[in-house]
Amino acid sequence: MADYTRIHRLLQIITLVQSERDLNAAALAERCGTTERTIYRDLKQIEGAGIPIHFEAATGGYRVRRDFHMPPVRLTGEEALALAALCEQIGEAGQIPFLGPALRALHKIESILPVEVQGAVADLARTMSIRTGATAPGEGYEDVYDRVRQSLAERVVLACKYESVGDGDGDDESFEFRPYSLFFGTRAWYAVGLHSGRDAVRTLKLNRFTKITLTDRKYVIPDDFSMDEHLGNAWHMIRGDVEHEVAIRFDAEFAQNIADTRWHRTQTIEWHPDNSC
Repeated sequence: MADYTRIHRLLQIITLVQSERDLNAAALAERCGTTERTIYRDLKQIEGAGIPIHFEAATGGYRVRRDFHMPPVRLTGEEALALAALCEQIGEAGQIPFLGPALRALHKIESILPVEVQGAVADLARTMSIRTGATAPGEGYEDVYDRVRQSLAERVVLACKYESVGDGDGDDESFEFRPYSLFFGTRAWYAVGLHSGRDAVRTLKLNRFTKITLTDRKYVIPDDFSMDEHLGNAWHMIRGDVEHEVAIRFDAEFAQNIADTRWHRTQTIEWHPDNSC
């Protein structure tokens, strides 16, 4: 039993550091139910087995080298179905552009699943359907998506032109852009980052870029940048300067349908004796 426990813990450590970026020895010890001293011994044993695990100062946690691949994991039917639903229903149908690679990854995973799990996934997938809001097709700006993604990966500045609509910024003005995040907001992809011409963080729709090229100049994403804080209490994505408290009364005929949906993260529901809300 002792050997099994140690092997189980070693595998757990590998799984944890591959899926989370900020786990130090203390955090690993807590998650594995052991001591830091034991974790340090385990880390040496993992490294001695040829698995390149190291401490990453930037994140304050341990990581397995990115180009190292463990043998494929075994998925349960439930896990495989969840992946199939996301990849096939959303990726293949193009409901969110540029997620096609997820479907190719799913096919690779499916090929190593046990036959009985493959059959269960196929049967269940036929009875499941996911429909998101209508989105703009991805044709025509795949290069913009790829360059923003590359800019984020390599932290290099973009030289851009952008077709503005009704915001007084002018059309096709040249500027430098330092993306902080790719953001899919309900119906379209956006890049959020520092716009040199405005000296402010802006949210730019990918299909409105008329020019976008990678430069050789590096930039840094601020440590305190957060998409949640950037969006704040915006209804969808563009926050205003003033917050408003709004009260809307719904008749009993519609109240339950309204209450069944979370329309905004700050909402509260107050029921009245006549079943209105």
